[in-house]
Amino acid sequence: MRVLIAEDDEKLGMLLRRALLSEASEIELAADGEQAITRFLEQEPALLILDLDLPVRSGMEVLAAARAASPRCSILVVSGRAETQCRIACLDAGADDCLQKPFSLGELRSRCRAMLRRQAALVPDRAAVSPVLTVGALAMDRMLRRVAIADRPVHLTNLEFALLEQLMLAGGNVVTRSFLREAVWQDAARETNVLDVHMGTLRRKLNSTGSTVLLGSVRGVGYSLRVAQPQPVMPRHNSIAPAPVPLEPVIHPGDWAATEARQQRAYQQAYPGGLA
Repeated sequence: MRVLIAEDDEKLGMLLRRALLSEASEIELAADGEQAITRFLEQEPALLILDLDLPVRSGMEVLAAARAASPRCSILVVSGRAETQCRIACLDAGADDCLQKPFSLGELRSRCRAMLRRQAALVPDRAAVSPVLTVGALAMDRMLRRVAIADRPVHLTNLEFALLEQLMLAGGNVVTRSFLREAVWQDAARETNVLDVHMGTLRRKLNSTGSTVLLGSVRGVGYSLRVAQPQPVMPRHNSIAPAPVPLEPVIHPGDWAATEARQQRAYQQAYPGGLA
């Protein structure tokens, strides 16, 4: 999940980024309104945290541009303004929620999760089109509760099935740990190794079939499914080594005298009296 934080206070922006690391796979910062609009249009984030008091272009301008570009994006406006009329104007302009500064990071995370839940509820259920989800050779029939890889059944527990379903619905994107905990256990705050244990078992079951579907993890963030890319085939060369080229014997100049002496002795032994 992509998150864009539009905040001109660098320290606060970094604080918000650290607070949301467990909720998102990608978090970008924008220091002014112009930068916020540019990055929003480039990245199409699922969540925008927007400070109203931005330089260059105002937060209200960013809000209008973001809502026009993406009706589904969740937008949380944060501001030090206490006027009720300001919050009404933001909500009427397309914000999903408003949070007055100062605020607790726990409340910020909770409001973000609530907005994303509402956003997910508005997405048409893929089962309405087809009850079968596929990733490469991996197929899941959500009505029959069956999973198979290349028509070979994979037997999963109910928890493993629910986890795999969320990963397949993500379409290759990283699913955060907190999202999986809330979707499967209804407890986003559960930070134990239970999730890792179930993911490890699920990975082994998928790998045991020789599947090219890989269950990957991003440390401290979440998990994703992807199809392994085939390795490029290198061109084959002639494996027959060329015959070695015979080398002429090398006789160094200092060896000539010794060689001539050996030949003379051999001649004398063969013809003691010399040739007639």
